[in-house]
Amino acid sequence: MSWDMVLSQLHYIIPEESKHGTFVGRIAQDLGLDIGEINSRMLHIVSRDENEYFQVNLQNGILFVKETINRESLCPDTPFCIIPLQVIVDKPVQMYRVDVEIEDINDNTPVFSSSVTNLVISELIPSGSQFPLKGAIDPDLGTNSITHYELSASDHFSLDFQKYMNQIRSLKLVLKKTLDREKQSFHNLTLTAYDGGKPRLSGVTHLVIAVEDLNDNAPVFDQPFYQCSVTENAVKGTLVFKLNATDLDQGKNGEISYKFTNMEMEKLSKIFSLDKNTGEIRVKGEVDFETTKMYEIHVDAIDNGDHPMVGHCKVLVSVVDVNDNAPEMMVTSLSVPIPENSPKGTTVAIISVHDRDSGSNGKVSCKMSVIDLPFNVNSAFMGDFSLTVNGSLDRELKDQYEVVLIARDEGFPSLSVSKTLKIDISDINDNLPHFLQLVDTIFIMENNPPGSHVYTASAFDSDIGHNSFITYSIIDSSIDGIPISSYMSINPENGKMFASVSFDHEQVTFFQCHIKATDAGLPPLSSNMTLNIFINDINDNAPIFSPLYSGLKIKTLKSAQPGHLITKVSATDLDSGYNALMSYHIKDLTGKVPFVISQQTGEISLKRQIIESDNDEYRLVVVAQDHGDPVMTALTQVHVSLVELGEKVKIYHDDHIKDADEFSDANIYLVVAICVISTIFLITLIIFTILRWQKYRDEVNDLKENYKICSNTGGSWMYSQQTQYKVCSNSTQAKNDLIIFTQNNSQTAGNEENAAQQRPTYSSSYKVRKCVKMFLFINSS
Repeated sequence: MSWDMVLSQLHYIIPEESKHGTFVGRIAQDLGLDIGEINSRMLHIVSRDENEYFQVNLQNGILFVKETINRESLCPDTPFCIIPLQVIVDKPVQMYRVDVEIEDINDNTPVFSSSVTNLVISELIPSGSQFPLKGAIDPDLGTNSITHYELSASDHFSLDFQKYMNQIRSLKLVLKKTLDREKQSFHNLTLTAYDGGKPRLSGVTHLVIAVEDLNDNAPVFDQPFYQCSVTENAVKGTLVFKLNATDLDQGKNGEISYKFTNMEMEKLSKIFSLDKNTGEIRVKGEVDFETTKMYEIHVDAIDNGDHPMVGHCKVLVSVVDVNDNAPEMMVTSLSVPIPENSPKGTTVAIISVHDRDSGSNGKVSCKMSVIDLPFNVNSAFMGDFSLTVNGSLDRELKDQYEVVLIARDEGFPSLSVSKTLKIDISDINDNLPHFLQLVDTIFIMENNPPGSHVYTASAFDSDIGHNSFITYSIIDSSIDGIPISSYMSINPENGKMFASVSFDHEQVTFFQCHIKATDAGLPPLSSNMTLNIFINDINDNAPIFSPLYSGLKIKTLKSAQPGHLITKVSATDLDSGYNALMSYHIKDLTGKVPFVISQQTGEISLKRQIIESDNDEYRLVVVAQDHGDPVMTALTQVHVSLVELGEKVKIYHDDHIKDADEFSDANIYLVVAICVISTIFLITLIIFTILRWQKYRDEVNDLKENYKICSNTGGSWMYSQQTQYKVCSNSTQAKNDLIIFTQNNSQTAGNEENAAQQRPTYSSSYKVRKCVKMFLFINSS
């Protein structure tokens, strides 16, 4: 028996769940067979499946449904459900290929895996955080599958879902506003899934969200999204990917364990295993490329705190097929040069890698040949990669990088292609101008010419271009209320400093100048240095004698002995240091002057005894000389008269001169003020004493009235000088103490008896309300 070639091919489409006898097509007519011959030629249908879903009426050549077909059971994982049929007729033998496509209908309702989903969210989670949710399952396809989700109204939560190829790939709960467990500890929400069929079907699950506030740091993966691959038929235990999550907490709150999320399907957990301690994902079951080309794994990282917190990530595992084509690499975008301050994640280039292989053999990874460069290659989309900044860049250390990118497919054996990118680093203004010395000291001689150059400030900048162009300025300050700009100026381009004025050491001896170096970057950077400026003294001031020492007239005894102090002169110099050091001498052209002066103190004393040949009067010319260069002097005259014993001698000593110098107008004002204050105090004290004495007299008179103390005929009180009485009264007068004495006159016996009779007697039980003591010295009349 020989088989003829396939003459034609038919394609029929029928909806699923079609009942028995449903018309499919006029197969005999469509194949061009004679209806009268199909019975004699024994037309029959052969299906690859053991089930016979279709049958041909040999009377009219119509293909009809024999068994009800459920597309979801027949084709659970394929977007197109086609039942291939072989139509065979004999005499002669002919074979035809007929495909019957089973069209999906909306006969399945979206179903969540659980009617209640429990979530635990810490109140410390910031707004904007996302929490993956397990979506509903609808076996239908296309618009009949799930197309939309809705969340019940909530002030704190919203729903985010993303579509890819008109299918919802991820479902996340988004925190709109931070939670407060103290205000509301539970949130009950309703999540509804809708498909796009007609009629529209839906499924519901309830979200019960518990708010906790203990463990405040959730584990964080170094990337929220990972891509990796595994070869189909990989042996069990093959490492697929190693996850890495960190937790800022310490102790058990920082210990992390990994597990698949509840949204993972049962078949996924049968294929992969996850080590809860190391985060290693390994092959557990059979990986079949023809069955599934990609796996999406959601992993939770849970810390071991009393109130565990969860971090989430997603791992896409691509199944790799055999490989026979090398990848092709093309740089679609290259942004160079890049600034040296580019933050981590800045995209430098976008690389598109294409592999003509199909399936996972066309999936490629792109990496750098050298891993210690400050760049990283990240996978963006299928076949697209981005070269991003992954470290700090410093143009001053390195201004160009050569990055060798290697694109390698995931086939076996693996094939690769490389490409070299030259990446230039552009300069930014990230370096301050740097002074060679932060503090420097200069000395300027006083009386310098205005505008003279005194210093040159020098700074350098590691940047280039306009970022390294430096201008100099003087920071505003003042010296004794005068702006420093009145003293110094600076050339902003070369840093040369000039003295704007002629300095006088007697007015300014030292000041500081703060110099600022600013580059021309944007924003400009600057640094400062301190310049200590000392004004050196020159001998520009002559000594000056005080007017007290001008034309002194002194008388001294002719009988004075050698060494006798005549007087003392003193001169001052406004200069300082050695320029102000004074020395004194007397101009004596004849050498016969009997006086000598101390060079250091200016004291004039008798050099020798006076003899008869000496003059009676000498006019001494005293010279005060400083030690500057050139030497400057001052002159004064001292008239010395020699007198005999008995004449009034006037001698000026240093103490008198010092007193005259120090007794100024201010001293006079001080003495007058002290006298006025003392007078006022004395008057106040006298008035106070008089008032107090008057008060005491009034109190004594009151006592006389209260206690009936009788006086003698002369008006005196007769008491013993040695006897002291404490007089107590029930009076309401103010409390005082009164002690009464008499003068030291002898008393008669009769008087003593009368006085004894007049003394008051008090019982020990007498309650004293008021006590007065007073000392009175009263003379008897």
